[in-house]
Amino acid sequence: MTARQTVKNSENKNPKFDVDYRVSIGLEVHVQLKTQSKMFCSCSTRFGAAPNTNVCPVCLGYPGAMPVMNADAIRLTALSGLIIGASISGYSKFDRKSYFYPDMPKNYQITQYDMPLCLGGGVNVDMQEGSKFVRVRRIHLEEDVAKNMHFSSSSGVDFNRAGVPLMEIVTEPDMDSPEEAYEFLRALKQMLLYGGVSEGNLEEGNVRCDVNCSVRPESSEVLGTKTELKNLNTFKGVLNALKYEVQRQLDVVVSGGTVGQETRRWDMDKGITYAMRSKEDVHDYRYFPEPDLMPVALSAEEVDIWKNTLPEMPRERHRRLVEQYSIPDYDAGVLVADKDVADYFETAAKLSSNPKAVSNWIMTEMLRLLDEAHREIKGTLVTPRSLAKLIDLVDAKTIHSTAAKEVFAILFNGGGDPETIVKERGLAQVSDTTELKKYITQVISENAKSVEDYRRGKKAALQFLVGQVMRLSRGKANPSMVGEMLTSKLTDS
Repeated sequence: MTARQTVKNSENKNPKFDVDYRVSIGLEVHVQLKTQSKMFCSCSTRFGAAPNTNVCPVCLGYPGAMPVMNADAIRLTALSGLIIGASISGYSKFDRKSYFYPDMPKNYQITQYDMPLCLGGGVNVDMQEGSKFVRVRRIHLEEDVAKNMHFSSSSGVDFNRAGVPLMEIVTEPDMDSPEEAYEFLRALKQMLLYGGVSEGNLEEGNVRCDVNCSVRPESSEVLGTKTELKNLNTFKGVLNALKYEVQRQLDVVVSGGTVGQETRRWDMDKGITYAMRSKEDVHDYRYFPEPDLMPVALSAEEVDIWKNTLPEMPRERHRRLVEQYSIPDYDAGVLVADKDVADYFETAAKLSSNPKAVSNWIMTEMLRLLDEAHREIKGTLVTPRSLAKLIDLVDAKTIHSTAAKEVFAILFNGGGDPETIVKERGLAQVSDTTELKKYITQVISENAKSVEDYRRGKKAALQFLVGQVMRLSRGKANPSMVGEMLTSKLTDS
């Protein structure tokens, strides 16, 4: 469990405030579900369409338009609950949440209030100090709102997003620091991506977050007055906004002031939060059951079928990769961070006798080139079989590691067979002693000073000479043989 964030008022002369304070953080994570159509109509959920083109009378809130429930959104929400160990409600319903704002054309949002789809569960968060279980209170399903767009002299509303299935995951106030909240979001996103319930693309607004934060004396069991930070759409934004807000609240209470219950906005450019409005209470939204939708009834058999489709989750896969393939804990962490990368690794590792080398190539050359090309591993031209064959060529000393990188780059850009590329490019490692002697003789004759340095006991000079042989052979000479032959030559002569 991570250490609680506390502050001591050692500089304040008033002993009343010379106490430790505890931070409590809860999150409301909004996740767009991976469906083809919206929550209550057949409009597309495709991102990037021209404004107000994926719309219809239902998602525009026309009078008399009737909602029809998206069954796949129900399934994906239940899957999310199963992923985090929540209980799935056999009976739940939708409600109307009343509020007036340009992004909600009906002047109410169809959501779930007192009978959500999922209850309980939680997420294990790995911190440097150890693992901590952050409890989830509920997961409910609702429709997303439109997107307000502000220009230099006007504003607009794009209703393409209105009605997209939106899952809200509400945690308990279990997090004690901004860093815990950040790691919780990372772990949750990773689990949802593994489960295939969301694209998880922050740039497209697939994951957004409201943050509740309060401070209280360490000795108090009662939560302090909370503030809410609205619509944070990056995890770094959550981290930085919380760092500021926690310190702001601590400064207020330590100096004897009172934190007000309010909604605040994070200004990323200025690095501050500022008050937007007083915090609404539940009664302000005037919830009542949605009259145009039937309740959701799920059988235990149906839920069990969905549960059996769940893949192995990141934490379990991490542990298994270390045990099954004897790779370091760090390597497993990098690989499981992306399900497609982990899938690729396992396929290649099963085709190779050197899983550690597979991991090394993926973490260095593969991820570097993918990042530079802005591509995903799913579409790479370096097939798992090609990578395994390339590693076998290196392990068999058929090619040197420098030549292997050249082959990998060729595979990455155009695909192909490693053995064929090695033959066509003449990249095979030279191990013929007659050929190596020619290179060594030339290097010794051209580098008299380094030869003399080596004979005087400077061991680094030998590496220089080996490097010169490798340069002369264009990287094809067997480096271990070169080192042995040079040592023998310089010792005997």
